Amino acid sequence: MKPWHPLPDQLPAEIAVFPLSGALLLPGGRLPLNIFEPRYLAMVLDSLAEGRMFGMIQGDPSRPRRADGGSAIFGVGCLGRLSSFAEMEDGRLLITLTGVARFQVMEELPMRRGYRRVRADYGPFLADLEPETLPVPRADILQAVRPFFAAKGLEVNHEAIEALSGHALVTTLAMVCPFTVAEKQALLEANTLPERASALLALLRMGALGGELPPDARPS
Repeated sequence: MKPWHPLPDQLPAEIAVFPLSGALLLPGGRLPLNIFEPRYLAMVLDSLAEGRMFGMIQGDPSRPRRADGGSAIFGVGCLGRLSSFAEMEDGRLLITLTGVARFQVMEELPMRRGYRRVRADYGPFLADLEPETLPVPRADILQAVRPFFAAKGLEVNHEAIEALSGHALVTTLAMVCPFTVAEKQALLEANTLPERASALLALLRMGALGGELPPDARPS
């Protein structure tokens, strides 16, 4: 599929958001999602009819939960565009969300059909819409990947990882590695690709020393 590069004025000011702690979407990344809760089925179907976009954002475990039981959310998320969609016989939706641009939450809006919505400001992150050309320490990252996954007891396709370009390597590893919620948020909020690559490299090297996997991602 040909990449979609929107202009700033094509980014929606009001968006649905899917709060999912432990799930990270970055610009240019592809996040597969299995949608089964009624409120998020409604969100996806509404998004299909309204530009095919909604935001991914993490719940913030450091802040009290809302009065309705929902989690507090971080102040920065990432807008995604539905790039694939399949409906299962049991009613589930299997979708892929491709990251477009990060956004800052300006205010939370009234819920619609049970799902949450926010007013988004993309101003601080308009560089996400431009092709990424800055260099990253690709060789260092590849060297750190094997001991990291070995320490976590995870099997991965290293040939596929080694075939990725610098930008895709950083984005893919930041999204798929079992980092904590706070670590994933720090990767999301890194100002530039080199800064994200530097943070990723530090996390890979620290993770190789051992440690527990974070809890499974849970929608909020």
